[in-house]
Amino acid sequence: MSLSREFAAFVANLAYEDLPPEVVDRAKGVTLQALSSALVAHAMPASRQALALMREEEEGGGGAATVLCSGAKLTKAGAAFVNTEMVFAGGKWDTFRMLTHPGTAILPAALAAAETVGASGKQFLAGVAAGYEIMERMAAEFIPSVMARGFHAGPVFGIFGAGIAAAKIGGLDAEQIHGAIAQCVNLASGNLEGIRSGGRSLREGGAVRNALLAVALAKHGTPGGETVLEGEAGFYHSYAGNNRGELRYSFSGDNRADIANIAKDLGQDWIFLETLYRIYSTAGYNIAHVDVTAKLCEEHGITYEQIDRIEAVVNWMETEYPSPAFPIPSRGLEAGPGVGSTQYFTAYGAATRGFPLLRQAMPGPGESDPPEVLDLMHRVTLIPAVRRTLFGPRITVFTKDGRSFSREGTGREFIWDFEEEARRIRPVAPGLAISAAQYDRLIDTCRHLDTTERAADTLIALTVPG
Repeated sequence: MSLSREFAAFVANLAYEDLPPEVVDRAKGVTLQALSSALVAHAMPASRQALALMREEEEGGGGAATVLCSGAKLTKAGAAFVNTEMVFAGGKWDTFRMLTHPGTAILPAALAAAETVGASGKQFLAGVAAGYEIMERMAAEFIPSVMARGFHAGPVFGIFGAGIAAAKIGGLDAEQIHGAIAQCVNLASGNLEGIRSGGRSLREGGAVRNALLAVALAKHGTPGGETVLEGEAGFYHSYAGNNRGELRYSFSGDNRADIANIAKDLGQDWIFLETLYRIYSTAGYNIAHVDVTAKLCEEHGITYEQIDRIEAVVNWMETEYPSPAFPIPSRGLEAGPGVGSTQYFTAYGAATRGFPLLRQAMPGPGESDPPEVLDLMHRVTLIPAVRRTLFGPRITVFTKDGRSFSREGTGREFIWDFEEEARRIRPVAPGLAISAAQYDRLIDTCRHLDTTERAADTLIALTVPG
């Protein structure tokens, strides 16, 4: 059985009742995270631009699906595009292996599919879980090698998560899901040069539109190939450089992955549970620097005035964004400390014991940084290590009296259950267009999503003011 057929059989046969409780819990949590991100971005220029673009593009048509926060009606693809751009603009993404953000693609596709067919909460959750699991298994070992070929792994893999979620919720059978995967191979795209040369790349928004096209093609009988993923000219050959599992780069330093293991223990070992929440609006590798450093200083009662310097041992890939093959000079070690750098977020954790949830990575109009942060970031040193845990820095604070204190990040600081997600994301409420009471209803709806009759209708309505 080919890899795509193995995936298709699993997805087609997956029932809500097959999902372990922790998988259901995580599906509810990532739903809340994505909707919260869209709400944060409701009035941002990128959100307004995406809606205006799709309204012009689809003039005279549409009406099948709803745009978050505004309630505007567009086609399924149009609404999914706008919702993706809105989730992306809000900065409250989930993250898998640093360089993919599954929820920015999967949740908008799932909402469009669920609204169209009137899916229940259980159907919605099964589709979301399937989308995450397939996407993350496909991506796990191959993200750095895909990036090294000039592709952006986020949309390249995101199309598969979005397509699987939409196909599952839409009720496609195994043959059709196999076909959808094949068309996702044809439609996958995403390039790094735009962001390296001052542009704004089309990312998951384009991937979601293409995913829904792939599902529509499959639903109407367009056949797929048998070995579109692992074949000699297939997906892995094209995007990772070969179909033998040879890696140009990896997070762990290993140079080989077995493609045959991608589907190993499918449905038993859920890689979806490795998805973490990017609670702060910054590059994912920075979020642990805030919390690990904050907890270290809190544990030992270390104040800004006592700190001489800080050292952070980090996974080397975190200092070579987006890829060692194509680094952006302003994001690397050579750039040194600056506003928005890893050193900046480490200093924020030490000086303020956190980072504002409604702030973007850079100060906006009328915003400023504490002078302690701007001073201390120049005394933070990053030390790259090849086999260091991703998102798990080892922070050492050296005090002016000659002492030193260390704390090891585990890489799992931002992996938590629904109740912790609700607690951590709740403080964005003052910055949303909806009332705090309505936001609480949205949180509670996500909490009890498996008891909801028409999941998308209910969730979308709760993002619209009033």
